[in-house]
Amino acid sequence: MLSFAPGARIVVRDAEWVVRRVDMSSDGGQQLTCDGISGLVRSQEGVFLTSIDKGIEILDPARTRLVPDSSPGFAASRLFIESQLRQAQPSDHRIRVGHLAAMDQVPYQLVPADQALRQPRQRILIADAVGIGKTLEAAILVSELVARGRGRRILALTVKSMLAQFQKEFWNRFTIPLTKLDSEGIRRVRRRIPTSHNPFFYYDKAIISIDTLKQDSEYRVYLEEAYWDIILIDEAHNVADRGTGSLRSKLAKLLAKRSDTLIMLSATPHDGRARSFASLMNMLDPTAIADPSDYRKEDFRDKGLVVRRFKKDIRDQVREAFRDRTVHSVPVQASPKEEAAYRALLNVKTASPRGSGGGRRDLFAVGLEKALFSSPAACAETVRKRIARRSREVLRKPNEKVDEEIRTLRGLERALQAIEGGEDSRYRQLVRAIRGGAPFCWNGRNPDDRLVIFTERIATMNRLVERLPRDLKLKPAQVASLHGGMSDVDQQRVVEDFGNRQSRVRLLVCSDVASEGINLHFRCHRLIHYDMPWSLMVFQQRNGRIDRYGQKAKPEIVYLVSESKDETIRGDLRILEVLREKDEQAYRNIGDPSVFMNVHSIEAEEEITEKAIAAGEAAETFDERLSPRASEGDELLDLFLAGTSVEEGSAAADGHPSPTAVSVEPVSPVEILSLFPSDAAYCRAALHHLREQNPSLSFEVDAHAGAVSLDAPDDLAHRFRHFPREVWPEHGRFELTSDQNVMQRAIEDSRKSEGSWPRMHFLWRQNPVVEWLNDRMLSAFGRHEAPVLAELPGLATGQVVFGFFGVVPNRKSHPLVCEWGAVSFRDGVFDACMPLKEALQPTGLDRKAVPNRNVSVDMSKLRRLLPEAVGQAGTWVHERVKAFDAETNPKLDRTLRELERLKVRQLEHAEQRIASYKVSESRKEIERGKARGQIDQIFDEYLDWVEDTMTLEERPWIKVLCVMTGAL
Repeated sequence: MLSFAPGARIVVRDAEWVVRRVDMSSDGGQQLTCDGISGLVRSQEGVFLTSIDKGIEILDPARTRLVPDSSPGFAASRLFIESQLRQAQPSDHRIRVGHLAAMDQVPYQLVPADQALRQPRQRILIADAVGIGKTLEAAILVSELVARGRGRRILALTVKSMLAQFQKEFWNRFTIPLTKLDSEGIRRVRRRIPTSHNPFFYYDKAIISIDTLKQDSEYRVYLEEAYWDIILIDEAHNVADRGTGSLRSKLAKLLAKRSDTLIMLSATPHDGRARSFASLMNMLDPTAIADPSDYRKEDFRDKGLVVRRFKKDIRDQVREAFRDRTVHSVPVQASPKEEAAYRALLNVKTASPRGSGGGRRDLFAVGLEKALFSSPAACAETVRKRIARRSREVLRKPNEKVDEEIRTLRGLERALQAIEGGEDSRYRQLVRAIRGGAPFCWNGRNPDDRLVIFTERIATMNRLVERLPRDLKLKPAQVASLHGGMSDVDQQRVVEDFGNRQSRVRLLVCSDVASEGINLHFRCHRLIHYDMPWSLMVFQQRNGRIDRYGQKAKPEIVYLVSESKDETIRGDLRILEVLREKDEQAYRNIGDPSVFMNVHSIEAEEEITEKAIAAGEAAETFDERLSPRASEGDELLDLFLAGTSVEEGSAAADGHPSPTAVSVEPVSPVEILSLFPSDAAYCRAALHHLREQNPSLSFEVDAHAGAVSLDAPDDLAHRFRHFPREVWPEHGRFELTSDQNVMQRAIEDSRKSEGSWPRMHFLWRQNPVVEWLNDRMLSAFGRHEAPVLAELPGLATGQVVFGFFGVVPNRKSHPLVCEWGAVSFRDGVFDACMPLKEALQPTGLDRKAVPNRNVSVDMSKLRRLLPEAVGQAGTWVHERVKAFDAETNPKLDRTLRELERLKVRQLEHAEQRIASYKVSESRKEIERGKARGQIDQIFDEYLDWVEDTMTLEERPWIKVLCVMTGAL
């Protein structure tokens, strides 16, 4: 089989193509994805199967035609060489491009990409705390993989409300075009393609809600037929296997097998239990854990599967990016009618106590109290539903205890109705706090000062949305709500409107669906907790909507703290105060508030709080019980953390033990070889060169500002046909800037306009416009041609230097050894091989255009040297291959030994499990065979992948870039 590699020029069906991607095909051959560079196929994409197109020819570098470059300043050659440099795929683990995106460069954000790129497979859980910037960290890694030719097909899964936000971050800052497949997008795709076609083949890069996929069995079938380079799952804790048969978990397990790269994001990566956390780790690496309920560090040594930091860990790097928040507790004294409602609530006689555990109240009564702490409306709704259900039971079967429960519930209902008539003290305090009382004055007229209110109950949210416009003198359109019952399109619209300056929305009332993932900080730094959460994780998630990376103002967080004269109610409210204090303690010193309860689940934390209240536990006892300590889940997570040490006795600033002590090693990006000082300079030169060939090409450049305006020609427009509609510029005119600050402002300005997408596009090497220019510059010279740059300054008389590019791919055709080199001759005799950068430096070509005197060159002399130059280049690349093997083979051997050890451990665990079955020996033998088969398949697939990935092809591919001469 011929050795194809990205960047190789091939001839297929009498047309020349450049190989962009090589994949193994199911028939044992290779699938070549190519861009046309000659005649009728120019700028067209072609996919060829080596098993069908038998006559594919790799152009022999020793037969390269050498063509004198007569362009002023050798402009054509510089552009041709630069286009080759820009299409080369890095082969090491170093950060090359991700740090250059349109964002502030903060060192900690490069760590996940660096950690993942050091592993054979890029499969990682980014478990940083709320608000640190996991989306940007994931996009940096994705950008690096795209640069390496491993990111053509991408599938991102998020919660419904995050679709638009995630899509914009990836395009605006990294120019990665994810097509949004929300409910409207799916309908659009179904109209556009035949019914039997797989929509995941139609779009190479897509973003979709995991809930949309899990509900549509047709789409799950499509998933089984598709394969991606990268799959990214946001809020990944939602797909953990908790033994409930979750459709989300089943879908995630399926997807984990459909991609080489799997990136998971979650600020709450485990629920404190070994088995659910193991399910996420097994999605990342099915060889890592033998027993999901009992695993240790040796099971996943050096796999680099998790990275996790808290704000306290990176505070020194982001002093300007995170504002220290201000917290206000606003007391709300219960009115006489509310005190009456509390007494009526405590007098409710439940006919069938539930989960009291010997305490003073059952959990239904505590649920009533929780609803009343939210609002009288929420409690009244619960009471009405209970009365209706109990009344139906009494009609079927009379029961005195049920009658008494209904009677006491009706008494509570009457007390609640009295409050709703105008005695709701928490609501009155809310209005005072917003309009003019402590802690701030807010009137809604300033479009850059918006307010978000969180409440747990939908009934409370609806009542606030109903009453606030009147009492705050706002128009109904200025108050919006956000809750989980809304469609994906409606949720995205509300989030967009809240962050858009032109929108009329000033105040957003949210249920806790908005506490997960959504950015609300663009025009909002004020947040009010209308009711107090009963879970520390909810505190963190709510506050993280405005207290996060990129917040420009000082976050102000307000808690409405109810107070009562009733001793029982006062004790219960004090327990909620303890939770608020623990959240603040975690924020200041520890990082992770879940260490207090150690259950790592909102529902489980709320249950702890409910039981404490049901049992009448004193606040002081509850406080002492919530001492920070590592849970089983924390300890297991720590085992996975790379660069993390948990030393005995390590402590946070307040003296409590810290669950993770993170050591962040600095990551140093690598400068990429280029002949131009910037992306903008390259684009300007390329566009001017194109206009010489096509005078109708319309563009303008601002060299000082690094800006380019370009009317898209037909072949560029053709490239955008499968891109999201949102990224296509108005009237087909691209406005591009290479200035990160200008792009940041454009993103900010987009939130002030109706369109909500920036008019400006970021100009960097991974922008599709720049990639289009690269392909056009490849055709500066003809098929299998290389330019000759004669009598360059800095080269000696009689010196000839052949620039070349050498690639040695692995069995999957990913480049593992990539070398830019040069072969120097003196007076026709081989002199030395050297890096291309070293050869270019004396000529000045790597810095600027140099004079072209268009001197005549004896081409026959150069052609005679060409075969030897190619041979010397091959020898030089082989030396690099030896160095690669010397470094890689020990790693490969260790990996293979480790796989064998892990396989033995899994077989031993399977044997122990089957031996415990109370079945016949023949049945046990059948189970052993099934277990061995499953384990063999897992490890054989992984072993094949490792060997294909880390084993080099025998022959390098050499490309002659140019010939440079001194005076001959």
